[in-house]
Amino acid sequence: MSTAIVGAVEQESIRHVERRVRALCTRYARKLPFHGWHHVSFVRDKAVEFAALNGSDVSVVETAALVHDVNYLVRRNSTAAAGSGLRMAVLAGAGVPRPVADWIDALVDEAEMRTRHRDISREAQALSDADTLFKALPVTPVVLAHKYLAENGVSLRELADKIVGEQRDAHDEGFYFYSPAAATAYSRWATANLELWQCIKESLDDPTVERLLTAVG
Repeated sequence: MSTAIVGAVEQESIRHVERRVRALCTRYARKLPFHGWHHVSFVRDKAVEFAALNGSDVSVVETAALVHDVNYLVRRNSTAAAGSGLRMAVLAGAGVPRPVADWIDALVDEAEMRTRHRDISREAQALSDADTLFKALPVTPVVLAHKYLAENGVSLRELADKIVGEQRDAHDEGFYFYSPAAATAYSRWATANLELWQCIKESLDDPTVERLLTAVG
């Protein structure tokens, strides 16, 4: 996106987007035990922090963070692209200019864990680091993983395969976090989290563990 559109999202538009997304999260809270407002607000706060550090457009990153997971309101267990229609409608309703809305919609896709790469834009890096940090928090597998399973209708094995499959290469190739500050502060958490999910994958191949999970299921 051209740097001519810097600071392109007005504060009133950001407040409008926030009110709209928060209202949707509140209305459909039972459908969003993992990706609800608690997740959105965390990602927004950290994305703003990372955007300020890397010199990207803070207003665009903040707005993108607010709408990055509306796909879960559209279809269960979906990719970011599934939320494009709703995302664009929310942005239009807030008066975000169409070229900026297109930029935001594209960078949400660009930042997605399953497809992101080393050379994504600075705005996508800030958003990705914030969303990735939520995944890597030590409390997430303890407090929130079961809510992800319920929200998306997936099994523990499917979730473990997804986490290791999507995150291992980025971790091993050195771009799990793009921000040097985030990498310094949180890489140990990310490594421990991936090791935990790798161990979970391995444990699920043990028939005794499988019987245990069936019994408590």
